[in-house]
Amino acid sequence: VQLQASGGGLVQAGGSLRLSCAASRSILEFARMGWYRQAPGKQRELVAFITSGGVTKYSDSVKGRFTISGDNAKDTMYLQMNSLKPEDTADYFCVADFSTRGGYSYWGLGTLVTVSS
Repeated sequence: VQLQASGGGLVQAGGSLRLSCAASRSILEFARMGWYRQAPGKQRELVAFITSGGVTKYSDSVKGRFTISGDNAKDTMYLQMNSLKPEDTADYFCVADFSTRGGYSYWGLGTLVTVSS
């Protein structure tokens, strides 16, 4: 399984970005997929995940601003990020697993998001 994240970049506070995560196989096979982020000197944070049944969950820090979704036809997962804040600056990683529990077995390389004030 390979996951390829893209879409990071530099944006001003209040702006938007959309991250993409292309999978090497059908995303319908995964029980869940998600996005982690890690900022320098901070703990890794699970910001959002989506299950194969379409259930989504968000961390309190991004709720109401970020939206996770998937396009089965393109085998791609997205993270739409609106109203970005400087504290959203981090490396963002897409993850996936065939199991509904535990950690994520598959990780893509990070894509850097930088939000300037």
